[in-house]
Amino acid sequence: MTATTTSTPQTDTSPRLQLFQLLTGHYVSHALYVAAKLGIADLLADGPRPLAELAQATKTHGPSLHRLLRLLASSGVLVEADAGTFALTPIGECLRSDVEGSSRAVALLFAGPLMRAWTELLFSVQTGEAAFERVFGVKPFEYMPQHPDEAVIFNEAMTAVSAHTAKGVPAAYDFSEFRTVVDAGGGHGVLLAAILKANPNAKGILFELPHVADGARKNLAALGLSERCDVVAGDFFESVPAGADVYILKSVIHDWNHEQSVTILQNCRRAMRPSGRLLLVELVLPSRVDQSLRNQIGTGSDINMLVNAGGRERTDSDFAELFAAARFKLTRIVPVEGSLVSVLEGVPV
Repeated sequence: MTATTTSTPQTDTSPRLQLFQLLTGHYVSHALYVAAKLGIADLLADGPRPLAELAQATKTHGPSLHRLLRLLASSGVLVEADAGTFALTPIGECLRSDVEGSSRAVALLFAGPLMRAWTELLFSVQTGEAAFERVFGVKPFEYMPQHPDEAVIFNEAMTAVSAHTAKGVPAAYDFSEFRTVVDAGGGHGVLLAAILKANPNAKGILFELPHVADGARKNLAALGLSERCDVVAGDFFESVPAGADVYILKSVIHDWNHEQSVTILQNCRRAMRPSGRLLLVELVLPSRVDQSLRNQIGTGSDINMLVNAGGRERTDSDFAELFAAARFKLTRIVPVEGSLVSVLEGVPV
């Protein structure tokens, strides 16, 4: 006679187990990186597939891949339809490379080797300095031109992140009065393209570092905007293109400390028309955080900025202080619907 056991679902949500889940959160992030690297979501794009097919397509060790996929299934990224057969959940669909706003590059960046600076978080907390240079030997914006393959992943990830908010910014903020828009540090031009398409009478200038500018030119040309948008290479710590009506910086200022940010904003102030506007598109932290997903992402990003770039996320009062130091007045903060960011408007004083 064979003994049988009855499995009772584990419903223990004790503080100890909740803490353990937090402590081992990197298990899932590493698994997501590997799944993105192997292209698992693309292989499942047309529906469920058995483990044997996935292992053959990815040239991996079947039993080990099975264990990885089960971890992702337990985390809500995949579902184990039948024993050994896996399918995508709505979360997993985001990892497909062929969907609009794909998060595949985001997974490769934020769960990949470039996050090794987090191993020196203690150093950053003790000193207030970024750990990236301590780990990699150079500052992050010096590292990228030296490692073009990783720079491609970084730029693709930033483009994907921008794609989620690009449509929302021109819907939240009225650009119709502006003739010339400068997007400083605008990556491959996703946001600027959305603004120009929503405002057909406006012209744009994308201002970026030389190693990013070439990709921006190709992207804007593919979108049919070459005639309405110039791409200028340079360094916003030195200057920005002069004479525009509005200067927009999306997810730029959080990369830098107070003094560096003031320098960038002062260069924008010197370049703009007297009636010009400064627009920052940034996450705005509350003065007091709660356990909401928004606050978890925001405070996590704040520490990531500390560790990797030496920058920070800011509260509304932090932004008001920053604007004042660069001789701007923070006039309003406009939330972008469906996004974690807001448009912060400043006028020169």
